Amino acid sequence: MWKTGKLKKMDISQFGGKTTVIAQDAVVRGDIHFQGALQVDGRVIGSIEAEQGLVRVSEHGQVEGVIKAPSVKVNGQVIGDVHAFERLELDANARISGDLYYRFMEMVVGAQISGQLKYLGNELADDELPVNLVSLGNEPGE
Repeated sequence: MWKTGKLKKMDISQFGGKTTVIAQDAVVRGDIHFQGALQVDGRVIGSIEAEQGLVRVSEHGQVEGVIKAPSVKVNGQVIGDVHAFERLELDANARISGDLYYRFMEMVVGAQISGQLKYLGNELADDELPVNLVSLGNEPGE
């Protein structure tokens, strides 16, 4: 009845060697673009964009800006829209002020959202994809 196991959960440990951590007392101002995993324990003022990988905002983490990544886990505070092209997980301490764009979402009791939920479905529009992924489908001969 329930299709469990079909969608594999992503964990930060899967990105050994490609994980960036923003420490609890650190403040980063500016946009972040990366591949792999990013764990935000501190504060980011700017957008976060991952072509591949995972963004995790821990219980003490804060992001003021847009997050775009295949997988996003939030247990802290986000002020801005969240675009999870594959999977979005909201833990009990998640506090989001912005719209959520997702294909699959898991939400734990206690998470709070001040914004709209927007299901992406099976196909993403070009304006929802990171720029690098849009160009992949527009090559000659496709």
